[in-house]
Amino acid sequence: MTKTIRLTMAQALTRFMTRQMTVIDGRKLPIFGGVWAIFGHGNVAGIGEALYQVRDELPTYRAHNEQSMAHAAIAFGKANFRRRFMAATSSIGPGATNMVTAAALAHVNRLPLLLLPGDVFANRAPDPVLQQVESFGDGTVSANDVFRPVSRYFDRITRPEQIIPALQRAMAVLTDPADCGPVTLSLCQDVQAEAFDYPEAFFEERMWIPRRPQPDARELDAAVAALKAAKKPVIIAGGGVLYSEATETLKAFAEKHGIPVMETQAGKSSLPHVHPLNMGSVGVTGSSASNLLAEQADVVLAVGSRLQDFTTGSWALFKADGAKIIGLNAQPFDAGKHSGLPLVADAKAGLEALESRLTNWKSPASWVKTAKEAKAAWLKAAKAVTDPTNALPSDAQAIGAVHRARSSKATLVCASGGLPGELHKLWPAGAPGSYHLDYGFSTMGYEIAGGLGVKIARPEQDVIVMLGDGSYMMANSEIATSVMLGKKLTIVVLDNRGFGCINRLQMATGGANFNNLFRDTLQERPSEIDFAAHAAAMGAIARKAESIAELERALKDAEKYDRTSVIVMDTDPLVSTEAGGHWWDVAVPEVSTRPSVNKARKDYEKKRKMQHLVN
Repeated sequence: MTKTIRLTMAQALTRFMTRQMTVIDGRKLPIFGGVWAIFGHGNVAGIGEALYQVRDELPTYRAHNEQSMAHAAIAFGKANFRRRFMAATSSIGPGATNMVTAAALAHVNRLPLLLLPGDVFANRAPDPVLQQVESFGDGTVSANDVFRPVSRYFDRITRPEQIIPALQRAMAVLTDPADCGPVTLSLCQDVQAEAFDYPEAFFEERMWIPRRPQPDARELDAAVAALKAAKKPVIIAGGGVLYSEATETLKAFAEKHGIPVMETQAGKSSLPHVHPLNMGSVGVTGSSASNLLAEQADVVLAVGSRLQDFTTGSWALFKADGAKIIGLNAQPFDAGKHSGLPLVADAKAGLEALESRLTNWKSPASWVKTAKEAKAAWLKAAKAVTDPTNALPSDAQAIGAVHRARSSKATLVCASGGLPGELHKLWPAGAPGSYHLDYGFSTMGYEIAGGLGVKIARPEQDVIVMLGDGSYMMANSEIATSVMLGKKLTIVVLDNRGFGCINRLQMATGGANFNNLFRDTLQERPSEIDFAAHAAAMGAIARKAESIAELERALKDAEKYDRTSVIVMDTDPLVSTEAGGHWWDVAVPEVSTRPSVNKARKDYEKKRKMQHLVN
């Protein structure tokens, strides 16, 4: 006879979570690092009580904003290279829908996140309950249906026993290298509190170790043949290199075969910045070295990259006739993009399989020489823009100051605006994972919460968050959470008084300066936001730096502090790094009364002719 234990659905859920394990560097660890929770009527009685009962095994973190807490959970998973992750629970209504942006971020970036929003009553007795979204034509709809398109797996739990198959499916998705992404289990609030006799076997400890899919023999044959015929091969290192823990394998592969490596935003830090074959960033925000080589490349080995438009220069970067892309990726959807040769496999396993077949093949010495000369030229250009010169500093100069003060040992966190492009080009990343950006979804407001998630995942790390004033204004409340939790961050706020990045894009496409910088918006009084005072009010040690030299001093002082510090500095909204970079497809209106727009349209039509499929 099957042994059972009587629990509420919520209690069964939290008990199950405490029994899921993984092994990292020989240590057995709980795969769930904790649960972020903001309680409301839709989850306080059910999930809230269940979390209280397991609080010693599964820590519950309280945040100030549902979107931010889900961002922190995502950052924890990313910082752990998807080997561990967190959950986030909210009430129904706005608490739930606040997490949709985070779900989309995790979906785009292929990152694990378990979302546990409360839902309406399954029995419908009190309909419409507080915050219920009613559909006139569908009685099964709730606000949580908005999670469906941004979840890898979605389920609504309307009976307590349904949590058994739902959690098994959830874990399979959260730990799968190909299907990894957000899981939403929508928990009807009455069902959270309903009891069921659960099999004790459901709560047995289970170990989750990532699988390493091996390549298909025929796909491997085609990839090997393409590489052996290559005269100018390059490697694009995507996030999959880090998640597969393939950095050392990549390094050895590139060195043995003489292949220059360029990095996407997600893949940056796959090789240390100082490695002679690391050409730096690629694409729209690419270094001149990477883009020079990419334009000439006859074979592009894309490892663990989804090849988004910033990486490919809107598919205008690879210009060589007959150039081939080899898509080494665990996800077939990504591996075969743009007529590429798919090599569906784990990044580490795929590189090892290629290595076993390439034996002593190497690219021509002249190609490696070209790469090293291009990198030397790029480093010279990068130094010129990061050294302090402007009266009103640029973002690039601020990046230079942060690195001089804290070095490549720091973990750098950012997400949106102009900073990601500058950091992609200019930040000298050190150890794998020390460069932490969301640029797949480029989510304003991710930065501070993301830094908190990184600090929880890597408490020994020096975590530096860089963001603009616009992103700070969108989501800053987790400064208070970091202070409360004793998770020290160093936050650098660059104030260009508006959305400087989009203002520059507006100008580049012929548009008028309109509605981006504060000076170009409808206002009766000029903006006079004191970011340092605001951060100090949330418990941070805060100050404003009036120069690059003062910024460096403030950053060094912040190392000695025992809690989160915020340093604010004014920057020039119109200056960005001209060296490097590539065209990006941003559609310009065909019809306009403005000559500048018409001129930009002509240039746009000319640039669009560069776009092509790589065959």
